[in-house]
Order: sequence, then structure tokens, then C-alpha cells
Amino acid sequence: MKFFSTSQIRELDKFTIENEPIASIDLMERAARTLYLELLRRVESDRPILVFAGPGNNGGDALALARMLLQSTFNVQVVLLHTGKLSADCETNRQRLLDKFPTAIIEQTDHFETPTIATNTVIIDGLFGSGLTRPLSGIFADAVKWINESDCTVISIDIPSGLQEEPITPKGEQNIIIKANSTFSFQFPKLAFLFPENENFVGEWEVLDIGIHPQAIAETASAFYYLEKSDIQSILKPRQKFSHKGTYGHALIIAGSSGMAGASVLASKAALRSGTGLVTVHGPSCNRTIVQMAIPEVIFHSDETKNTISKLPKADNFAAIAIGPGIGTSAETAAMLERFLQEHTSPTVLDADAINIISQKPHLQEYIQNDYILTPHPKEFERLLGQSCKNSYERMQKASEMSQDMSAIIILKGAYTLIALPDGRMIFNSTGNSGMATAGSGDVLTGILAGLFAQGYTPEETAKMGVFIHGMAGDLAAKTESEESLIASDIISHLGATFQLLKA
Repeated sequence: MKFFSTSQIRELDKFTIENEPIASIDLMERAARTLYLELLRRVESDRPILVFAGPGNNGGDALALARMLLQSTFNVQVVLLHTGKLSADCETNRQRLLDKFPTAIIEQTDHFETPTIATNTVIIDGLFGSGLTRPLSGIFADAVKWINESDCTVISIDIPSGLQEEPITPKGEQNIIIKANSTFSFQFPKLAFLFPENENFVGEWEVLDIGIHPQAIAETASAFYYLEKSDIQSILKPRQKFSHKGTYGHALIIAGSSGMAGASVLASKAALRSGTGLVTVHGPSCNRTIVQMAIPEVIFHSDETKNTISKLPKADNFAAIAIGPGIGTSAETAAMLERFLQEHTSPTVLDADAINIISQKPHLQEYIQNDYILTPHPKEFERLLGQSCKNSYERMQKASEMSQDMSAIIILKGAYTLIALPDGRMIFNSTGNSGMATAGSGDVLTGILAGLFAQGYTPEETAKMGVFIHGMAGDLAAKTESEESLIASDIISHLGATFQLLKA
């Protein structure tokens, strides 16, 4: 799914109004009704509702919603906050509400007066939508502070009031932002939803389809995409009836050092479970027994040294290579990696200690090729970048810039894992959960990527499929176990069910 910046969404609205055609007030009515129908499913009819409306179109949405709720006999109180000027559609909905329910609305313009509410009140936040460029202040800030201190269930329309797409750092007091329990976003997610700094403001979020013109969506270019199941189903290759293990590629996993055999086991088993025909692990000789007892299906190739990786296997016969999990950063291993980057041209996944070594030796970046995938977590990425980032928005920008400079794909791991592509597109993953923040989860992802790469998927297809399948298997595992008890092996054990669901 493509999603867009605030300015682009305004243009999409304008296109819809002109080409559907539909009046802007009717498009607002349609959005409010979509939200109203969603609230009917979620809010008990006997719970009181307090609607806060602001002076712009977000406030117009809130006023239209309040009218619909009142018509359904909900107990609704409306507080309209403004400083003397309303948008045209907000004014229209203000008048419609006054015409039908004149006692339900209170307007406040000079200072905020706290309303009297019951303890089980649901608060609807319709103060401000997206596009703010400065922190809230005055009467609006006072209202937000009161809402956040109320202990009520808070539902935000489109985006929590005060939250900007691009973080700003105001002088003095921290941004005043609604802390919503739920946010219902019209047509598309907002970029701000995908950053960890905003988790406590956004709460659980959901996208509501309000009928933005499909032609406008299709024809409007965007750098931002949200990865969904249908995206993966469209590129998943069917298995061939007359095939053999060689049909599905041979992956090489260069992983493990003394005490880190588990990284080899997790990555190679994940590669096998991802559909590749053959997997060879290259590691120190001390890990041979552990790996071959844990996964008899894997070929083990011993390094010349007992406890580290210092030499390269002949890599000409491998369709894809993954290097890095648990290899350490010793001088001999770093020298091995440098030779690898200079000599080999196979599709490659660079993870963990491979990235840490490159961070220590920045000149190695010049050897990274366009069929490489790098999989850092945020701290590894900042080491690679050579600087810390102020926030997730800046980290996203830097990842995109680095991907374009290297002509390689960067998978920045975390909630809503970011795939930064060399052409400037940024794809956010929709699967996964906090239970996957566990030892070895990244090794599993590396193995999945290597397994897909070896089957002949392109770098972009591999990255998209890898992160989605990894997250989806983690979601299935969390249902069977729990987020608290989930371990990396659980992700691997649910890969089969993941592929079954993708083929359904």
C-alpha cells in the first residue's frame, strides 16, 4: 500500500472532489460516517461521549461525527475550541449540529474550561489533523493537557492532535500531544505512526477507507509503502512438480564462533525452512558437532581455525551467501570479511558482526554491491553511519540516503521494519510483535533472506518477503506461545504455517 505526505493527501482529496465529483463537505460527511460505523462496533451505547472539535477540517469531521452519534441516541457532549475563525466545512458542520442539537455544543474561545464528565466517558479527539508545523499552545494546549490527565479512553480522528509527521524540537516545553488509546486514520497510515517515539501518543491504529479516488492514488508517486499480505502473495513463486533440491538453490551461511554456534543453527535452519534446497554452514571447527547434531540436513564446512572464522570457503557454487551472525570482530575474521567483499559477487546478506566490522573499517563500504542486503538494528546502523541520530525520522532519512549511496538494500530492523531501497523508496513492514525482541531473532531473519535469495528472488523481492514472512511467523508464534515467552526457534517452527497462509 502506498501512503503519502500531508501535502500529497490534500492533493488527493482535491482530485477526489474534482473528479468523483463530490463536494468537500460531502467527502467530510463520508469520512465521518465511516468513523461513526466503526465506533458503533466499539463503543457501548450507554457510555457517555465527549467530542473535542478544533477550528479546521479535523474539527469538522468531529462535529459531523457528533451529530451522527446524537442521532443514534448516544449521550454526547461537544466542546468546540477556536480563536474566532473556522474552516468553511467546519463552520457548516457547526451549524448543522446547532440546528439539530443546539444544547449539545459548547464553544470556548478565550480559555479552556474543564467539562464535568463521568468516569467511563469516551473522549473523541478532533482538535487538529495532520499538517501542524508548530506545537500546540494556549487554549488547545490546555485542553490536551486535561484530556491526557483525565484517565478516559481517548480516540483520535486521523492523527492524535499535536503530532507532526516530521518531528520538531520546540524550545522550552516538550510538544503537547494527545495520548490516544486508538487512532483511526483516513485512507492511509501516517508516517508518524511508524516511529517508536510516538507509540504512547498513537495507541492502536487502524486505517479506514473513505473512498479517495483510486486513479489519484495510482497516479501519485510516493516514497512510502506499507507492506501487506497481498504484496507478498503476488511475488511468491509456486513450487515445480518436476523439481529437485538443486532447483531451489544452495545457500552458504558464514556464521558462528566459539560459544556462538546457536547463530549458525538458527540462520541455517531458517534458510532451509524458507524453501532453499541446500544449505552449507561455514564456521570454526569447534561448532561442527553442535551444528550437525542440531540440523542433520545442513552441510558443515570447517574453517582452518578452531574457534573463529579466518578463511573463505570456495563460494562459486552458492546461489546466495549470508555472513555475519555470531562471527565476532577479531582481526583474522575482519581480514576474512575484507577478502570476501573484494572477491565475491554472489547475492549476499550482511548481518550482525559483518556490519560491525564494516563500521570499524569504513573503506569496506566501497565493495558493497547492488545485490547486497544489509540488516542492521538501529544501533548497528548508527555505528555503520558513524554518527548517532536524533530520532527515528532522521534515522529513516539516513538509511535511505545510505541505501542510495551504496546502491544496496538496507533493512533497518525493529517494529515496522524499514526496507530502504536504492531508488529512494522506503517500505515499512506490517507484521511482527514485541515478542520477537529476543536473542537470535535477527539470525532467523538472516537465514530466511539467504534461503529466499538462493531460490532466485531479486534483492527487492527477497527483502520484502523476508521481513514479512519473519514477522508473520512471529505473530503466529505469539498466538501459540505468548509475546513474553516467544524465542527465536518458535519463529522458525511457524514458517510452515506462514507459507500455508500465504498460499491460501
